[in-house]
Amino acid sequence: MDREKLNHYKQLLLDMKEEAKKELGENDKSYNLSKEYPDDSIGEVTNYDNHPADLGTEMFEREKAATLNSQARQRISEIEHALDKIEKGKYGYSEASGKPIPEERLEIEPTARYLVEEVDNE
Repeated sequence: MDREKLNHYKQLLLDMKEEAKKELGENDKSYNLSKEYPDDSIGEVTNYDNHPADLGTEMFEREKAATLNSQARQRISEIEHALDKIEKGKYGYSEASGKPIPEERLEIEPTARYLVEEVDNE
């Protein structure tokens, strides 16, 4: 793959990484996920005056945000792996067979590690 195409994919990956980091920050800010106690995320000192259904909703939203953060972290890990492959000159090749990954696939999923037919076999 030529340098121009590699730079194109590198920029796509960097943009994806920035977006994933932004998602992490928004979830942390919205739900105070950095807090140790769940009640801290809703800004309550006590649960005394809250209806149990309200607490359930808050816990659901907090867990949803934590799941989204986990997915964003996984995406960042995949992106960093692809960026590392660019630096090592191994980007765009299947990790299973070593065959080139079609550019159409890389355009859709720049973090692709395998050919489509190799993914179907797993």
